[in-house]
Amino acid sequence: MNRRIEKRLVLKPKIKRFVKKLMLTTIVMLIGLILTKNNPKLKEVLKENILEKSINFNFNKKIYTKYLGKFLNQNNEKVKPVFSEKITYQKQEQYLDGVELTVENNYQVPSLESGVIIYLGDKENYGKTIIVEQVDGIETSYTNVDIKNYKLYDYIEKGDILGTTINDKLIVSFQKEGKYLDYQKYI
Repeated sequence: MNRRIEKRLVLKPKIKRFVKKLMLTTIVMLIGLILTKNNPKLKEVLKENILEKSINFNFNKKIYTKYLGKFLNQNNEKVKPVFSEKITYQKQEQYLDGVELTVENNYQVPSLESGVIIYLGDKENYGKTIIVEQVDGIETSYTNVDIKNYKLYDYIEKGDILGTTINDKLIVSFQKEGKYLDYQKYI
């Protein structure tokens, strides 16, 4: 009987903190919605900054981890990458705004850095593409990759396998704030 009482006492402060955070978030959202509805200027500012600009998903993840991560990850276990190699290739050639790498057929493509998947699909002049917004703000595009296990806005760790190449070519490009970067610094 004493064990049951002790467990309830330990769990209660965590539940109280969660309920407080949930209530505070709800109040802030309701105030924001009321202000937005009654103020056309604020509505326009929110539309401009939230709907029309690119969202920095890594900043949001840092905020989420800072305030909710400890509560949700009670064991404080760190996830270890299963696969952590750089891209290995035989040959490289300039291709449009990036580099075309000659790799093995069905090469498993690792993520060069942790980040959020912001695009999955066919990109004009490229083919099957996955774009990752890395934690350093660089958008890395991996093209000619058959992606099976990921969805849009999934968070990936450095070294995670994004998919396999469709043939022996992998096209990679790097972009930050709308400008393409020299691939040689990152491969």
